Amino acid sequence: MVKTNIQFLIRFISESFKSALSSQLNNLSTQLISLLLGFFIATAISTMPAQTGDWGIIAAAIIVTINEIISKLTYQNKSTSKRYGYTILLYKSLNSIKIGIIYGLFVDAFKLGS
Repeated sequence: MVKTNIQFLIRFISESFKSALSSQLNNLSTQLISLLLGFFIATAISTMPAQTGDWGIIAAAIIVTINEIISKLTYQNKSTSKRYGYTILLYKSLNSIKIGIIYGLFVDAFKLGS
């Protein structure tokens, strides 16, 4: 059987679609795990300082500082930073952990308020 250009085109499109889909699913699962990890960390953060009672202000300052550092790394000017694929995934994962921590702290605050 003779391979025509249309067969090469169809094979190229299908292989490109498969590789894009697999990388997006891998990225999605990494982001979801990072988000849930952040939610777990927030639960741990909110219960540990509550045991002693005097670490509330210090823990809040540390959380805010870490969140701001992660935001600076994630949202800095992309033209000045040379990022590669693995560092982009790392920054996205750190940002998802940060979002999970913030979400977890809000959920805990609503639980305490009700």
